[in-house]
Amino acid sequence: MRGLVGASSRRGSQMLEAALAMILGCGLMYLVIDTGWSVFVKATLQHAVAEGVRYAVTGQTSAGQGQIASIESVVQTQAMGLLSSQMGTLSVQFYNPTTLAPTTSNLGGNLVEVSIQNYQLAPLAPLLYSSSAIPLTVRATDILEPSPGGVPPAP
Repeated sequence: MRGLVGASSRRGSQMLEAALAMILGCGLMYLVIDTGWSVFVKATLQHAVAEGVRYAVTGQTSAGQGQIASIESVVQTQAMGLLSSQMGTLSVQFYNPTTLAPTTSNLGGNLVEVSIQNYQLAPLAPLLYSSSAIPLTVRATDILEPSPGGVPPAP
């Protein structure tokens, strides 16, 4: 009789140990997945703003759009749908290269900065840490090329 009680309690402790190990293992697995997702989102957004700047420096515009709207369109396309719910985080700004003061002019030689600021990245599985969103900011800057004919496109 004594042998049966010992075997039963060992099976119960093995199940408890297995459950605790699975909880810890799943939590670590979700942490790795969330970290990978965060790195992927940040890299994708950084690529998108870099492509927006590359598009901006050439002075191109899409049919029927100004330069800023065209740049935003390129960034949204390159962001793979990540910006669809947070378009308000995207901004395009021009700067005077001498004073670094913001300007509305997109003349050749001015700086253009395309940025996504305060993008809210919610964790996929907030088991081991806070469930609050993580704010991401990415930006890219370059010097605008002079426009053909000396006339820049409408901002």
